[in-house]
Amino acid sequence: MNLEVIILAAGQGTRMRSPLPKVLHPVAGQPMLAHVVATARRLQPQAIHVVVGHGAPAVREALPATDLHWVEQAQQLGTGHAVLQALPDVDPASVVLVLYGDVPLIGEQTLSALVAAAHDGPALLTARLADPGGYGRILRGADGAVLGVVEQRDATDEQLAIDEVNTGVIAAPAALLARYLPQVGNANSQGEYYLPDVLGLAVADGIPVAAQLASGELEILGVNDRLQLARVEREYQLRRAQELMREGVAIADPARFDTRGELRCGAGVSIDINCLFEGEVVLGDGVQVGPNCVLKNVRVADGATIHAMSHLEDAEVGAGASVGPFARLRPGTRLARGSRVGNFVETKNAQVGEGSKINHLSYVGDCEMGAGVNIGAGTITCNYDGVSKHRTSLGDDVFIGSNSTLVAPVSVARGGFVAAGSTLTQAVAEGDLAVGRSRQRNISGWRRPGKRGGED
Repeated sequence: MNLEVIILAAGQGTRMRSPLPKVLHPVAGQPMLAHVVATARRLQPQAIHVVVGHGAPAVREALPATDLHWVEQAQQLGTGHAVLQALPDVDPASVVLVLYGDVPLIGEQTLSALVAAAHDGPALLTARLADPGGYGRILRGADGAVLGVVEQRDATDEQLAIDEVNTGVIAAPAALLARYLPQVGNANSQGEYYLPDVLGLAVADGIPVAAQLASGELEILGVNDRLQLARVEREYQLRRAQELMREGVAIADPARFDTRGELRCGAGVSIDINCLFEGEVVLGDGVQVGPNCVLKNVRVADGATIHAMSHLEDAEVGAGASVGPFARLRPGTRLARGSRVGNFVETKNAQVGEGSKINHLSYVGDCEMGAGVNIGAGTITCNYDGVSKHRTSLGDDVFIGSNSTLVAPVSVARGGFVAAGSTLTQAVAEGDLAVGRSRQRNISGWRRPGKRGGED
């Protein structure tokens, strides 16, 4: 059986009150539509057709993948009309699965079961809700067979009491959709062509309609406003946290955990509250991440510790290394085994050697440090001259005293020592002591200036 997927993503989303097309609003850092496309791909369809309308150029730009076939719906005249725009490009011998770009939590297993039920006729995904308000209701005959769907706006009081609802997700043979969609009318309160109306037409021709029950409300929740977006976001994050915890990751509070990308964890990893992981993050065995940390595109090797309030981006942390608290590792930072970057330290494009320490209140940028280097408090590398960046090179076992300024390009060879408070502008040879201070001068009998009259 050939499967083709049609994703409806043409809506404006006026209740979002945003210039951004609704399907581009993010869930876990990715557009809602990207989540739906990813789920569709896991079904291994022959083709994925995305029907766009409002903000179509922005939607296409946000998902530049070459395996997507874009279909324009110039006028948004309903779901039936949207599917009809894509059908000319669908293989008539295939089964079509219709999804929605604003329903990002729908599961692969649910959809696989739905597609399997659509070999000979349409199959509809339904759900039973304690509060079915806002959804179309499923109409069944005395024998339990599905007769069709009535939208809430068009339902009678008796029909409104039905708790089984239409999710809008349908799988059906393409030939059947091509036969019935042109027959669908728009004699309803919205004046739209509803996709579920093909079900009634199929039943009238003696073709049974299968129904597949969704796992729950959140799986089929469509996002129409900011409140629903936040609800979907928290559900996604909770699911991801639970997956990691089942794999053995110790997450202090799943309700205060966020990932916006791919997070891979080794054994014995612990993550404290309010941590955010973006892009591709890899945490090795025994890694500990303290509270309120942000890690973006970071690799942390076995046994390393990221202390509270630290921000790491495009960086690598070696085995047993320590970062923070209140540290910032900017892109290009590479910490070797057992090194330490302490509180209120910022690094950028810096290679910190094995066992080297930058313990506090320093900026180290465009720097290569050997092993066993000690950087004193208040030290900075002056790596930018207003036009170009320059590098600082520190050999093994170099000691930089507190409050030193290293004006790049400059180097300190193995075992070199820079006295506290120095401004370094020349290279320091192996084992030498560099003192780059102005001479202290004490003035006897000096008197502090008094305040001028009338001044506070």
